[in-house]
Amino acid sequence: MSRLSLPPYLGIMTTQTATPEEKATARPPLRILLTILHLGALGVLGAAILGTLSGLFGAGLGLLFVFGVGIFLLIGLVYALFGLGWFEVARVAALYKVPIAPLGRRRSTQSGFAGWIRSIGRQTIDGRMWRALANFAIACIAGALVLRLIWGLVWSAMISFAPLTGSGAVAGPFGNVIDASWAPLLGILGVLASAAGIIGLALLHRVLSLAIVAQSREAELTERVRTTTAQREGAVRAADVERTRIERDLHDGVQPRLVSVGMTLGLAHQKIDEDPAAAKELISEAHTSTKAAITELRQLARGIHASVLDDRGLDAALSALASRSHIPVSLDVRMDPATGAGTQRVSREAEAAVYFAIAESLTNAAKHSRASEARVTVRIRGGNTLWARVEDNGMGGAQVQPGGGLDGISNRILAAGGTFRLDSPLGGPTSLEVNVPCAS
Repeated sequence: MSRLSLPPYLGIMTTQTATPEEKATARPPLRILLTILHLGALGVLGAAILGTLSGLFGAGLGLLFVFGVGIFLLIGLVYALFGLGWFEVARVAALYKVPIAPLGRRRSTQSGFAGWIRSIGRQTIDGRMWRALANFAIACIAGALVLRLIWGLVWSAMISFAPLTGSGAVAGPFGNVIDASWAPLLGILGVLASAAGIIGLALLHRVLSLAIVAQSREAELTERVRTTTAQREGAVRAADVERTRIERDLHDGVQPRLVSVGMTLGLAHQKIDEDPAAAKELISEAHTSTKAAITELRQLARGIHASVLDDRGLDAALSALASRSHIPVSLDVRMDPATGAGTQRVSREAEAAVYFAIAESLTNAAKHSRASEARVTVRIRGGNTLWARVEDNGMGGAQVQPGGGLDGISNRILAAGGTFRLDSPLGGPTSLEVNVPCAS
């Protein structure tokens, strides 16, 4: 592949991004030794792990019609396969120091038990998980071969010194007898062949792992384009829902009140000469309505942009939000991933997305769910994900309706690159979880 190089006199500095394969091959021979150790460990443990998974699959199929016990075993097998796939992806990424996205669970946007079943089904057909499992099985086979080659290397090294023991013959690897005079030559050849085989398997494992587990540059760009497109569509839908909400609030709330104020002032103007007392009462009524309209405008502006969020951060903004809630709110915000205490500012986009998701959830809990209390929990997970959960003890049955508040939450979270999960069975409780990537 040709590379574009600019002459130095142009004064332009260029940077070249290495592919995962180039980053892996640019490592010292220590990487080969670590690969051999990995293969040796997999050669010892791989058979037991694969045998256990096969046994669990067979037991699940065999007990499938025995009171449904097999279903639980098969569901457990899916979780075990996901865990093994996650481990394999993390192992390859750490071994070769390549940026591979960790294997994630395939979640369904549908809530309740049906959503959980759909998540299990999506995880079962996850191609990335099965590629990681295939790479694990290949690595286990290579590991078993490496162990045999290591044994052959040790045996070859030992028979190289057979003439020094004074024996006339030595036992061969296949039960045959080898003359001691030929032992040094065969031993040296055996050491070289075994070492070459071990190194060759290590190099083959690297090539296969990067080809199977690590995404190619084209696949990575395709996934990035897909994610960016989904985020853009979510941002457009969120803006449209927000615009509709503002228009509705203005049309149904502030606008009629201001019209009423204008009519009241008009009546007061007509009566100010002939009935000053009535005009004064009308002016007082208009003044009260004006203050109410100002309050509604402030609430509307707060729904568009929370100034306290920029000034004091998410913790303070949520405290103010909880204090204005019509139902008691238990707030638990811990923004320090290291100690679990204190506060830490994250990106403005993540804070805004989580804040408005919590605000809409508390509004729904107070208006529609007949809840008597709510609980809000916020954490930073993994150092780069802002996680929040809102739970109320209401009647449940909440659903994402096009153009509704929950639809606006999901679109806003999607636009921020996060995930949204609603669980609201009939009878309650209702819980909403959001995960938003953040740069803390």
